Parts: sequence; structure tokens; C-alpha cells
Amino acid sequence: MAPPQKHKIAIVETAMNLFRKNGYAATGLNAIVEASGAPKGSVYHYFPKGKASIAEAAVLLAGERTAATLDALCTKTGSTGEAITGHAKLLVQWMKKSGFRDGCPITTTLLELAPADRAVTAAGRNAYTQRIDRLARRLVEDGFDPSRARNLATLCTSALQGALIQSRIERSGRALLVTAQELAALLDNETDDHNAIAGP
Repeated sequence: MAPPQKHKIAIVETAMNLFRKNGYAATGLNAIVEASGAPKGSVYHYFPKGKASIAEAAVLLAGERTAATLDALCTKTGSTGEAITGHAKLLVQWMKKSGFRDGCPITTTLLELAPADRAVTAAGRNAYTQRIDRLARRLVEDGFDPSRARNLATLCTSALQGALIQSRIERSGRALLVTAQELAALLDNETDDHNAIAGP
């Protein structure tokens, strides 16, 4: 009888949390099993290739959750700039709650495994693509050309990711909030310029 699916979810979620706090190399397989509460046999059942395949699943899950958060923010806010600012505020709350010990599980894992591990690298590429795609769609809704929207979405994603690392180092949310505010201002100004050129 195969282990329940809940064990797989528990293993991936536990790995995601441990990777964001300790990094990939410093997180042992036994630590993942113990913290998840899953039987050790379920690890080998779902992840026969070991910790690297757990890392792949953790990056994919983190990417899906981030994309879902952005999707919700883009849906309920008035502009991409507002969505980015809202996302930054959520990140600051989350980091403060952990005492700035937690980082991004995608970044911490990719910095150690990419590009050598192709599967994890592909998972990371997928995670970032989802995020950029969602922001780009919202920017198109704001009136940007699709090509420009994608470039700006890439800029916003990269800037926030760098600010997340800086905030962890400084143990302060300032870098995230300032970066989000400046990105929002950039997007608003470019939207205003576009509308002025387009005319009534």
C-alpha cells in the first residue's frame, strides 16, 4: 500500500521551510523527515532520487504559491504598482515574523544547485516565469505594450528578489518597501507619459 499523498505534501512543505531558513546543503534528509512527521519510507517512495528531487518539488511549490499571491494582488488592486507594493508589505510581514531568519526558498535553493542540477534549474525557471507572466499580464491591462510589459515585469521581479536578500541581511524591511515604492513610481510615471502622448 502506497504512503498517503499527505506525506508527500508534508515533506515538500517542510523542505521548503527548512531550505528558506538554512539553505539546501545545511538541511539534511533526516531533518526533513523528522520535521515533516512522514515515515522515512515515504521519502524514498515519492522521491527516489533523494534530496535533489525534493528541492525540485519545493521550488515548484514555492513558485506556485508566489504566483497565486501575485494573482490575488493583481486582481484586487488598481494597478501593477499597487500590487507590487502590496506584495512587498506581505514579504516584510513574513520576514519580521521569522526575525528575518527566513529567506526565499527558491533563491536559497537555486544559489546552491543552479545551473548544475538541471531539474532544479528548470523548476526555478518555471517559478520565475510564472511570476513574470502574471505581472506582465497586469501591465498590459495597465496599457503597456506586451514587449515593454515583459521587460518591466522582469525588472520588478529581479529588483524585489534582490531587495528580499538585502532586507534579510539588514534585518529590516526598508529595502523591500523602498524598492516597491520606486518601482510603483516608475510604472505610474511611464503610464502617465503614455497617456499624455496618446491623448484623449
